Amino acid sequence: MPKTNYKNLEKKLTLQKRNAWEVWDDKTKQSAFKFSEGYKKFLNQSKTEREAVAASIELAKQAGFKDMAGVKSLKAGDKVYAVNRGKNLFLAKVGKKPLAQGFNMLMPHIDSPHLDLKVMPLYEDENLAFLKTHYYGGIKKYQWPTIALALRGQVYLENGKKVEINIGEKDSDPVFMITDLLPHVDRHGATDSRVKSKEVLGEELNLVVGSIPVKDEKIKEKVKLAVLEYLWNEYGIKEVDLASAELRAVPCEKARDLGFDRSLISAFGQDDLVCAYTALTGALDSRVGDKTQIIAMVDREEIGSTGNTSVNSNFLETFVSDLSELVDGEDDLDQVYKIFSKSRAISADVTAGLDPDYKDAFDVRNTCRLGFGLAIEKYTGHGGKLGTSDASGEFLRELMTLFNKNKAIVYQLAGGLGKIDKGGGGTIAKYLANRNLEVIDAGVPLFNMHAPLEISSKADVFCVYLAYKAFLEN
Repeated sequence: MPKTNYKNLEKKLTLQKRNAWEVWDDKTKQSAFKFSEGYKKFLNQSKTEREAVAASIELAKQAGFKDMAGVKSLKAGDKVYAVNRGKNLFLAKVGKKPLAQGFNMLMPHIDSPHLDLKVMPLYEDENLAFLKTHYYGGIKKYQWPTIALALRGQVYLENGKKVEINIGEKDSDPVFMITDLLPHVDRHGATDSRVKSKEVLGEELNLVVGSIPVKDEKIKEKVKLAVLEYLWNEYGIKEVDLASAELRAVPCEKARDLGFDRSLISAFGQDDLVCAYTALTGALDSRVGDKTQIIAMVDREEIGSTGNTSVNSNFLETFVSDLSELVDGEDDLDQVYKIFSKSRAISADVTAGLDPDYKDAFDVRNTCRLGFGLAIEKYTGHGGKLGTSDASGEFLRELMTLFNKNKAIVYQLAGGLGKIDKGGGGTIAKYLANRNLEVIDAGVPLFNMHAPLEISSKADVFCVYLAYKAFLEN
């Protein structure tokens, strides 16, 4: 009886985790580096949802996509887009088969944790002017003081004019900052051999914005008035206009290469702009397939997917209904849900990468690594699988079989976000599953998720682009 070759048996039967840098040839590696340059540019342009939509439309138009509002009918190969309230962008590339047979969809979100200005933010204290903020999404508040911040967004004036604000990104711009308590007066004893410092509270995340007073002793809040005078002279903004503003504080750091080998990217907003960009470019570069391809960029995922620009808005139904009328001549809601039932979707979202300094927070066997490619999460949620859609085994196997056909698509499998009962998180997958679509989470693993600067691997970014493109074309 022949002796068993256990090395071959191990290779055949066990799951082989692959580092993309070790799998790829030099040509593919160079393609990954080149792809990251466009991605970094997109990140710098897209620090708000409106900016992400505008940057995406610009790229889509260059690829031949047209505004669906001006289209009367669609055929295979036609490319259209639609915008919802400036914060959602849906794109479609019409397939060869009727839309009634379903579509392939990628749905990333384009909002990221940041600091919004409060409704009445401007105040003065101890001869300094501040803007009060309210944090958006899950953050560690201690990470935001002492870093340089920019103000970006819009202010809507009484006369109907919209004023664009972008202060802090240019080298010649001033920046803004939240202060922190110096260590000399912040000693509260020791806990578990670590110094327990003062906790940063949400109400303390206030931006320093000025210190020079107006020269008039009759004025009580001289520095505040000086700031208002500046805003009026530069932008025509009064204090009341700040109530109708959409202004936020974001890190003014640009997207940068990280590491001696430049294999990593440091940037704000990679959750989830990394999946938005790879989904968008995957769609722009994809060939026309049998099924219609849809990219749906949604908002407000970081605060529970509430509101009229979130996945829970009926804009998805409206878009598919309009598309169905233009492609198949049918637009009733019942038909839309029949289309959903025959469709497949990837909730294009990031996940946590295994950080060697914090292994205790993870189940290392079920956590993705940076550099090991597309991260496929069968489910996310909390203990007991609460809040998850849990993708079907059939759909997961279909994707694995598809990706195995392309050696450049390196992928890894995971389930959950951290250890059971200690970690957890949610995505938009469950809201798509509620519409009866086949859906799974798949995207890029990150370090520092939800921090002012997050870290991704260029290998993973490129793998995700290739995988998304293959999924759309399938």
